[in-house]
Amino acid sequence: MIDERMQEALNEQINAELDSAYLYYSMSAYFESQGLPGMANWMRAQALEEMTHVDKFYKYVNERGGRVVLGEIKAPPMEWANPYQVFAATHEHEQRVTALINGLVDIAIDLRDHATNNFLQWFVAEQVEEESTAAEIARKLKLVQDSPSALFMMDRELAGRPMVNTAAQE
Repeated sequence: MIDERMQEALNEQINAELDSAYLYYSMSAYFESQGLPGMANWMRAQALEEMTHVDKFYKYVNERGGRVVLGEIKAPPMEWANPYQVFAATHEHEQRVTALINGLVDIAIDLRDHATNNFLQWFVAEQVEEESTAAEIARKLKLVQDSPSALFMMDRELAGRPMVNTAAQE
């Protein structure tokens, strides 16, 4: 049986992951409205990846005999000044998610919950990739933001991100 404090924290993370998916869908819609379908695709893929994270946490709580309790999710922003601002916000958001994951690990260590600590290590590694990718795209967009042709080249590059179920790869 999972500790009540750990269960509550994991439920909060489920909501945070749902919030992330909601945010990325909003960013995708923004890019669609700006005529940047490649960036819209990248954000939809990111939203779907966040939903696989939700599923991993959901299954884990249930496997440990806990109860998933879903909370309210607030509406995400809908407008940004430009593509760079979207990816800068993505990077900041992923840094917040990393802090949340690290907090979960701290709770697991404090509770001596080795199973949950082990489970969370996948997310620790995943967040390194998430932050790095968002930062790299933001850096590139900052360099090309005054060049429409370079922006469209980046849009084409980001269109190549496949819709992959990362949880299925485990």
